Amino acid sequence: MALLHRAELRPSKLELLAGWLPGRQWFAGEAGAPVSRVAAYRFDDPAGEVGIETLLVRAGDGPVLQVPLTYRGAPLAGADEHLVGVVEHSVLGRRWAYDACGDPVYPPLLAAAVLADAGQAEEYFEVDGKREVRPASMTLAGSRTGRPVPTGPASAGPVSAGPVSAGSAAAGSGDGGVTAVRVGDVELAVVRRPVPAEVPDSGGLTGTWPGQDEPVLLAYAR
Repeated sequence: MALLHRAELRPSKLELLAGWLPGRQWFAGEAGAPVSRVAAYRFDDPAGEVGIETLLVRAGDGPVLQVPLTYRGAPLAGADEHLVGVVEHSVLGRRWAYDACGDPVYPPLLAAAVLADAGQAEEYFEVDGKREVRPASMTLAGSRTGRPVPTGPASAGPVSAGPVSAGSAAAGSGDGGVTAVRVGDVELAVVRRPVPAEVPDSGGLTGTWPGQDEPVLLAYAR
């Protein structure tokens, strides 16, 4: 489960993305336009230290973009190139936001969702000592491939030196641009401009949300 806080962020996540997204190779939309939230889903860090949230957003009237983020209470060594920005959280203090594709905590959790249909974390607030569940803004469906799901903690030191690596791939025909991440012997493709597409036999993760009834392909194994 993912514990959320009723808090103010400065800048907001969407303000942060408005400045960061236009510099991405896979960006599509109106540079400089306000970024709006379409839907989101979270994974749960087993260690309880890192926030892991994937935002589906639009820049202006552009297409839906998928942006996995991690939120940390201190800088991640060796990951400067993946830093999206720094925000002030009114409850947790300063938080460093990273493109999750370059953060070692993310790929094993994505692999579990893609290969074993592990799903998304349930989100809740604590109100007067009781849990108040926040309804999910979208639905996820993964594959059940029977393939072993790699697990493991984040590696120490630079991201590129450990078992997790991330690299961008140029947009291909119909794939909307992908970012490849690897954990163990599994390579996963995060679809940056997700659209309805066939799920490969190797396993995939799809999502729907209000107004998007046909599942879109969010990530797949390859």
